[in-house]
Amino acid sequence: MHRRAVRQALESPVPPPKRAPVTRPAPKLGVYRELIDEWLIADLTAPRKQRHTSRRIWQRLVDEHGLEVAETTVRDHVRKRRRALGHAGTDVFVPQVHAPGATAEVDWGEADVRLAGEQTRVHLFFMRACFSGAAFAMASPVETQQAFLEGHALAFDWFGGVFEEVRYDNLGSAVKKVLKGRRRIETDRFVAMRSHYLYESLFTTRGIAGAHEKGGVEGEVGRFRRRHFVPVPAAASIADLNVMLRDASDLDLHRRIAGRPGTVAEQLQIERPLLRALPTAGGFDSTEIASVRVDSKALVTVRQNRYSVPVALAGLRVSAAVGASEIRIDHGGRQVARHERLHGRFKTSAHLDHYLELLRRKPGGLERSLPLAQERAAGRWPACFDELWAALAERYDASTAAAQMVDVLLLCRELGPARVELAVRGTLAAGAVDGRAVAVLARRASGPAAPPAPLTDLAPRLAACDRPEPDLSGYDELIGGQA
Repeated sequence: MHRRAVRQALESPVPPPKRAPVTRPAPKLGVYRELIDEWLIADLTAPRKQRHTSRRIWQRLVDEHGLEVAETTVRDHVRKRRRALGHAGTDVFVPQVHAPGATAEVDWGEADVRLAGEQTRVHLFFMRACFSGAAFAMASPVETQQAFLEGHALAFDWFGGVFEEVRYDNLGSAVKKVLKGRRRIETDRFVAMRSHYLYESLFTTRGIAGAHEKGGVEGEVGRFRRRHFVPVPAAASIADLNVMLRDASDLDLHRRIAGRPGTVAEQLQIERPLLRALPTAGGFDSTEIASVRVDSKALVTVRQNRYSVPVALAGLRVSAAVGASEIRIDHGGRQVARHERLHGRFKTSAHLDHYLELLRRKPGGLERSLPLAQERAAGRWPACFDELWAALAERYDASTAAAQMVDVLLLCRELGPARVELAVRGTLAAGAVDGRAVAVLARRASGPAAPPAPLTDLAPRLAACDRPEPDLSGYDELIGGQA
């Protein structure tokens, strides 16, 4: 310790204030200060994402003017000049307080996942309670209105009630037209959903400034993505991913938000009894009904994509229920087909089972059919079926082999794919290459096994079968022999 520090301590128990550092001149930067001011003033009218950063200013000074100056020197000067010129500095906000059960916020986010082995970008629907900080997340392949409405139904069910008001930005799924001030013309489906749950909608101002009006859910999107999408998660389907996200939402209830008196779960226990009750009629049905006609290829066109139905419906009109993740097709009051919803345009989803009656009459169309190609691509076509088909083609002609394969597929509808696949493997192992042999094995396996006879009553049964030895003299006389 220096003796000067001891001397200061003897004079006063409080250390003396430190002297402010003397600002040193920057002779190299001095002549370029006016140029930097010109660039900063021009940034006031430039697009927000295309304005100069301190690094960019330093790069231009070095590249365009050959200035040898440290980047930190430029950064310090730019920081001071921005404040002097009136550039927006750090945003300052007024602290807000929210009553329990009063307000929630909704927003969309994005994240990358390994979906069925492929890198896929999915869209994340979030609803966050402003009082407790509890948040519900749902994944969707696209930001459709059906997914938006379905997310509300699942979120309200997860919270166990409905908030008095929900805040949104001006997304197209809810807003048809933005009017002056806070007034909006809402879409019909969104109004129907709000009428079902009976809550008020609030919308932020337009532009980047409006994002600060629902900063809670904006920050939740980033926090949830960093917490549960690092490393990149893997899921077999969107349904499996949503199960993972629901578990993640439940897990986050045990965290504590800085400045809150308790955990999120404890705050949510206070909030849930104050939420409005869910409708007695159940959740809001977000599907849209469309009447479509079945074409000559047993396909219906829904939202510029095509889906198969049984061939018996060709030429008839059917009803298609368009949901966020699936398409359900009904006819005559019963469901005739169900498909995972396709996104994009000009895609086709065809089920092989819908065409079996037609292929029984035209078996030659099976080999190059689109439904068969999609079954193979989805991994639902066992390799043993191809082995059987190749063996049938060697034994019979191509048409007969295809006809027997159609019979095997019809057998799958009757007995189930797993049992028929086992029968095909048994047929190939036995060397009995025939479609009828597959049917025999499959039906034998499907029948109940006869119970074994009890051994206790075996002796009386054998005694009842006793007979005298036969006399063969008549037979010997017939053939000319002697006894």
